[in-house]
Amino acid sequence: MVVRLLSCDAAKPNKRSISSLLEEISDGLSNYDAQDLTEILLDGDAVEISISDGNSSSALRGLRKLSIDYEMMK
Repeated sequence: MVVRLLSCDAAKPNKRSISSLLEEISDGLSNYDAQDLTEILLDGDAVEISISDGNSSSALRGLRKLSIDYEMMK
């Protein structure tokens, strides 16, 4: 499943938590890439990640917990 991360509405977004979640839920995403995607997201641009279908419910729950708006692509 491909998910487009649109924005982060948290008052004080925790970069480390966001990049850790992205690394955990994404298929084949390294720590360095997760940090880059976190910076892009917090700068206001949308990013797309691929997550496995077996991990989708916990992944989406984690995104909501961190106040990240998203839309499912596939």
